[in-house]
Amino acid sequence: LRASVQSVMDNALRGEETSNYELEFRTKSDEIRYLLVNATTRRDAENKIVGVVGVAQDVTEAAKHDRAVAAMANELRQLVDTANAPIFGIDVYGNVNEWNNKTAE
Repeated sequence: LRASVQSVMDNALRGEETSNYELEFRTKSDEIRYLLVNATTRRDAENKIVGVVGVAQDVTEAAKHDRAVAAMANELRQLVDTANAPIFGIDVYGNVNEWNNKTAE
């Protein structure tokens, strides 16, 4: 964690700002947490770099939700792909736009 944050801050000190960098880390109690990190370069009146403004937001619940939804979508895709029956989708124009392996046979 420390090395990742240090890298983001070092980059900002060189003028390379970071937006929405998701950082995964493990707490002392062995819990996985996710931070969304932003680092902006601070400049003076002559546009010289004088520091960094860093903001980190705990997005653990949203990240866990996103990962769970992605895992569920993957499981459903595998179920459809391996089904022993043709399964297909049709768009609003009547075009087949999705199909499983059985349909392709």
